[in-house]
Amino acid sequence: MLYSTPRLQQVDLRVLAQVDDLRAQLRDAVQQVPMKWTQDLRKALTASAIAASNTIEGYQVDAKDVADLMDGEREVDASEENKAETLAYQQAMTYIQSLHDAPDFRYGKELLNALHWMLQGHHHPGRTAGQWRKTSIRITAPGDELATDYDGPDRELVPDLMTELVDWLNDGELDVHFLIRAAMAHLNLVKIHPWSDGNGRMSRSLQTLLIARGGVLAPEFSSIEEWLGMPGHTWEYYQVLRTVGGPVYSPERETLPWIKFNLRAYHEQAQRVQHRVNRSNDCWMELLEASEGAGISERQVTALHEVAITGRVRRSRYERAEALNTQQATRDLQALTKSGVLTAVGQTKGRHYVAGPRFPQNALATAKRPHRIVNPYEERG
Repeated sequence: MLYSTPRLQQVDLRVLAQVDDLRAQLRDAVQQVPMKWTQDLRKALTASAIAASNTIEGYQVDAKDVADLMDGEREVDASEENKAETLAYQQAMTYIQSLHDAPDFRYGKELLNALHWMLQGHHHPGRTAGQWRKTSIRITAPGDELATDYDGPDRELVPDLMTELVDWLNDGELDVHFLIRAAMAHLNLVKIHPWSDGNGRMSRSLQTLLIARGGVLAPEFSSIEEWLGMPGHTWEYYQVLRTVGGPVYSPERETLPWIKFNLRAYHEQAQRVQHRVNRSNDCWMELLEASEGAGISERQVTALHEVAITGRVRRSRYERAEALNTQQATRDLQALTKSGVLTAVGQTKGRHYVAGPRFPQNALATAKRPHRIVNPYEERG
């Protein structure tokens, strides 16, 4: 037996409708501008999701370093353990993103175990990856390893529960909104806890996959992991999982609080991404305007845009973004450095470029333009 999808209240239906509107607006905004304008943002969103997942699991890698690791850079400020976790999650996320429009797609236990191997295979054989757990599972309370927070179902029950979950993913409640189904998939997988480790990441990854399969937005815009990784939200995340899931596997419990939590996450993350899209587009236009008459080519604007949005750019990333050879990319960045638009930081291997004294200040101000996020359940009127 799985945890059941609850009946939504009127306020939940209102919030869900607003989320649909926000996502449609975001889709239209992304589709109406050249792909180059959103490339930096897509990378940044994926990097932020991976960095947030790292944070939830206790690994610390800055989103900018995650982006560098995604591009093949290894000279970043992170331990080897943190690099391994980041690259493993990037591999799984890349595959999930590729599945968003795969024809004849079906969920399966083999798919879930393969994704788990991508996430946890670097720990194998110390911690078995890609196979159901062979022992009982006990989740400890944060900060107290002796206090039991949750006991998962007996290991003998796991294969049948996973069969039930996969059947539901493929054929169950297909008339339910895909965002609600995605949240329920997350809850059921994390409570079955089928693997010895990596269950939280897998559950969030499965939610992202269901959202991406909804087809409204490109996968990079579909994850709520960035939102979940914010410190206050992470605490709420664990709290609602404890409240809804119970101290032991209890699928008869009320799940509406979990859905409300996820609806708020969907809504607030959509707001956050919309603000970032607007800042990114405005910043690009300001940089284009500033480049006119300043001897800055349109392709160099790509490097400046990344500096404005993420704080820095590396030669290798600029080279790939503009399909340049190493000499061309180096010349461009050296020219921008010589003119004072950029400043080089670090030695050759780990060198990156940040805003210099002549970097267009209005673009930097736009990139850091503050915004306000509204909790949809606290709206008046």
